[in-house]
Amino acid sequence: MGDEDIIIEFQRIGASVRVSAIDPETLTEVSIAGPASAGEEALTRAVMQKLAYVLEKKRGSSST
Repeated sequence: MGDEDIIIEFQRIGASVRVSAIDPETLTEVSIAGPASAGEEALTRAVMQKLAYVLEKKRGSSST
């Protein structure tokens, strides 16, 4: 998974931001919500960590 291939979307909802990350190769999508004050970089890092976790979990369950 190359970070440059991931689609990231920010949607501000009041004082919060919903961040989605999509891996176009596997069509896996994850979302997080956080305070807008956290900043784009921190929210991006958090959603990328979640996406990596979900993709790794999918890989592990498909090999069993």
